[in-house]
Amino acid sequence: MYAIVEIAGQQFKVVKDQKVFVHRLQTEEGKQVAFDNVLLIGDGDNVTVGAPAIDGAQVGAKVLKHLKGDKVIVFKKKRRKGYRKKNGHRQSLTEIVIESIAASGAKKAAPAKAEKKAEVKTAEAKPAAKKATGKADDLKKVEGIGPKIAETLAAAGITTFAELAKTDAAKISEIIAEVRGNHVTDTWSAQAKLAAEGKWDELKKWQDELNGGKA
Repeated sequence: MYAIVEIAGQQFKVVKDQKVFVHRLQTEEGKQVAFDNVLLIGDGDNVTVGAPAIDGAQVGAKVLKHLKGDKVIVFKKKRRKGYRKKNGHRQSLTEIVIESIAASGAKKAAPAKAEKKAEVKTAEAKPAAKKATGKADDLKKVEGIGPKIAETLAAAGITTFAELAKTDAAKISEIIAEVRGNHVTDTWSAQAKLAAEGKWDELKKWQDELNGGKA
């Protein structure tokens, strides 16, 4: 039996006992984790396709370790301007092992509780956001932050450049974990710090060298 499942914004074809490297998960090493967004399950000639996900299907896995991927070199050059910039990036990853594939009847109680907690946090954060409406900054001015991420950060109580500057990359990644896509948050705090200090020319010059928030 195999399954196609979405994990941290990526789709994987997995089988039992397979080891997979995915974008960094917030689950601790050694803990179990379940993925409910199963798009397809194949068992011999019997193939079940979701619309988009299969109701009741679930892929269970265990977190083996957190690590960083191989370094990727990013080199930028502008002709006739003497501009050269070389950077390295290592993606934060998590190694998991697939322990089970359930075609139906999987319990979603734990995810539901997590969703309820998220709803409570959002409800608690909304009044605070309303109070700070006049003082809120446009976080979309930070390279790599779009409307959905800005909305998610605001729901978590981060509405100004100063607040974002005080939040480390790991915490930001945890807050926006449910937002689809591969978001590299490494530079967001530093960008927000420049914005909070009003150093717009310096920020603009730096952002011209960034690619979706990636250095």
